[in-house]
Amino acid sequence: MLTALAFAAAANASNPQIAGLQVALRAYGLYNGPIDSIAGPGTVRATKAFQRRAGLVPDGRAGPATRRALGPLGQPLFGRRTLRRRMFGWDVSVLQFMLARRGALVPVYGYFDGATERALRRYQRGRRLAADGIAGRFTLSALARGRPAVSLVRRTIRPARTIHAEPRDVRGLLARWARIYSLDPGLVRALAWMESGYQTGLVSSAGARGVMQVLPVTRNYVETVLLRKRVPHTVSGDIQVGVVFLRQLLREFRGSERKALAGWYQGPASVHRRGQYRGTRLFVANVLALRTRGV
Repeated sequence: MLTALAFAAAANASNPQIAGLQVALRAYGLYNGPIDSIAGPGTVRATKAFQRRAGLVPDGRAGPATRRALGPLGQPLFGRRTLRRRMFGWDVSVLQFMLARRGALVPVYGYFDGATERALRRYQRGRRLAADGIAGRFTLSALARGRPAVSLVRRTIRPARTIHAEPRDVRGLLARWARIYSLDPGLVRALAWMESGYQTGLVSSAGARGVMQVLPVTRNYVETVLLRKRVPHTVSGDIQVGVVFLRQLLREFRGSERKALAGWYQGPASVHRRGQYRGTRLFVANVLALRTRGV
């Protein structure tokens, strides 16, 4: 079933099943990167570390033995069972990731909770499926085809014609704050996806939080210098802080998106003094490529 999502964990591959692996590795404290479905170097390193801990061959591939060793979060693969509330496992993590990728405000942690059920119902209504909050054969197949729920996103955003109306999804909030501060919504969404994969509860090892992965020191600068007011610690508030900081970087670098993104990743003072590091240039290129793809 759902051969389009057959698991492959080769380095740099992109597959929604990998989100399940990343959630499981995070639960063991081995992976602190974004849940982004990309089996990049961080995911491969964490997989090898877990395999060594479990006494398995550290090949960096999440085969059956590795998934069994991961425990409840390591199985089953997405598409092998019907998913409903209170279920737990790898496939639930993948379901949550696929919903979050479409902009739903849903945690990605492997437990089918109320927020996941509500997000799934909205997705089903947008695809004209039975909105029962259960991921059965037809819903799983629709998700596996990878077609964005365009009608759902549009239906959510349309009422938000004034700055007072709060969208209910991450994509809508990103677009709202981008427009309020006169930034390109596509650029803001691409940066957010690069930083967190739209994961609202993500906290990095350095303390960066939320969809935009804003550091506490950056938040303090935005609140005390740029806005001169405190911003609520909500999904919307966190996004606002990130967008305001990005606007400031664009102003500092005279509208250059590449330099502003470099300043975001490397720090503006460092970019001014030393130019862009190799890793910074890669980050900038990835964000701009994501904008082209329309995340």
